Amino acid sequence: MKVELRHWNGGWDAPLPTTDATVVLAFGDTALMDAPAPLRALCEAYPDAVVAGCSSSGEILADTVHEGTLVAAIVTFDRVRAEGVTHPITDASHSKGAGAALAAALLEKGADLRHVFLLSDGLGVNGSELAKGVQNALPAGIVVTGGLAGDGARFERTWVFDGEQARSGVIRAIGLYGDALVVGHGSQGGWRPFGVERRVTRSIGNVLYELDGRPALALYKEYLGDRASGLPATGLLFPLSLRDGARLDIVRTILAVDETAQTMTFAGDIPQGSKVQLMRADSENLVDAAGDAAAHAVRADGPVLGLAVSCVGRRLVLGERTEEEVEETLERLPAGSRLTGFYSYGELSPGIEGGCDLHNQTMTVTTWAEVRA
Repeated sequence: MKVELRHWNGGWDAPLPTTDATVVLAFGDTALMDAPAPLRALCEAYPDAVVAGCSSSGEILADTVHEGTLVAAIVTFDRVRAEGVTHPITDASHSKGAGAALAAALLEKGADLRHVFLLSDGLGVNGSELAKGVQNALPAGIVVTGGLAGDGARFERTWVFDGEQARSGVIRAIGLYGDALVVGHGSQGGWRPFGVERRVTRSIGNVLYELDGRPALALYKEYLGDRASGLPATGLLFPLSLRDGARLDIVRTILAVDETAQTMTFAGDIPQGSKVQLMRADSENLVDAAGDAAAHAVRADGPVLGLAVSCVGRRLVLGERTEEEVEETLERLPAGSRLTGFYSYGELSPGIEGGCDLHNQTMTVTTWAEVRA
């Protein structure tokens, strides 16, 4: 496996390499949907590659975080085959069906499917239902990871690129095939709960109406105080820890608020009857957790390609120290590894146990390597 990384900021930092690329991944600013010339350049340079990308809340390249640019990973496998499929997502309620359709389409392309990497519109999707739809439609043992596209702290529009067009309302999936693939994954948060644990007394899917019988938004604003005026962006600083009986605790962040209905819409399901608690973090915990995620993702003895998907909420908390979590991530990968990725509205990865789920406020790392012949 050979990996080349490139950075576009008004121009490429180096000529695009000459290679028979297998996969091209690109993560960039939301404005590229209106000016997609660098995305098209990648397609023209690698017409036989499977191309995928999405908008970001910050672009990761090696140990640096960029903003308002485009980063690209050009990956050439020797023995691993790649296929790409795209599916529309016109309403969040269709997320599970869209995931199942993507999985079925990839399985039709080969029984030796080993890994699915998903990039989804970040606003019009229920990420936990998407993950469930994909995972339930796949045989056991196929690793599913990825993330939801970002748009800074604006929450206005996101895009996904499928090699033809950068547009909202779609999900792109890359399938990697063959026993030569070595894929790893890790996801860690570093957030800690605080305050009173409350029960979800009314919710529908990813829309939360009531906590302990009270309007959810009004109660949440009481905790935020002066920060409430900045919702939904300020909600990234205080996510919810969700405990749903049989499952391990997971984290949910806000995508939108409805002042009239006094509701909050999250990136994934908030099951009625579950218990939630506010969370907060300090910089040291977040940086340490990022390194732990990378270490857990290592499955190969030699260099890997690390794909880092970190939540925009972490970037808001870390501020000027954001690059420290990226540096720690790269440092915990094997010597000679390459790292790219993006800041997201949600991370897709298996938990410590079980299949793929939506995570929020985590650093999630996927690693790719190839067994030598």
